Amino acid sequence: MSHSIAIIEDDPAILFMYKYKLELQGFIVQTATNGADGFKLCKLFKPSVILLDLNMPIMNGDEMLQKVRATEWGASMRVIILTNISKSEASMGLRFLNVDRYVVKAQYTPQQVVGVVTEVLELVD
Repeated sequence: MSHSIAIIEDDPAILFMYKYKLELQGFIVQTATNGADGFKLCKLFKPSVILLDLNMPIMNGDEMLQKVRATEWGASMRVIILTNISKSEASMGLRFLNVDRYVVKAQYTPQQVVGVVTEVLELVD
């Protein structure tokens, strides 16, 4: 069975690069460019993993994750924060929202990000 990934990222170049890399590995990928659309996408798509940027328009990643965690379907969903905000600069509330990994984009190659997704999915199987 192929796993599904939701990428919530407002930078089109970054979004499509990760989408392409993940699809090459056989993942089913859906995308959104802000937290509000990301929340709707996750509600309908119910992905195996969410790759979530923090700094986005309309609704930021923290807010979106808070809404996801408040739902029955999203309470235990796997989430990887994929951002350029260092962990020490991230909001304090994020620490209580149960994320599987915190990845700073500048410190990981796209291939390493695919590796992190695969690792997190192995926790699901």
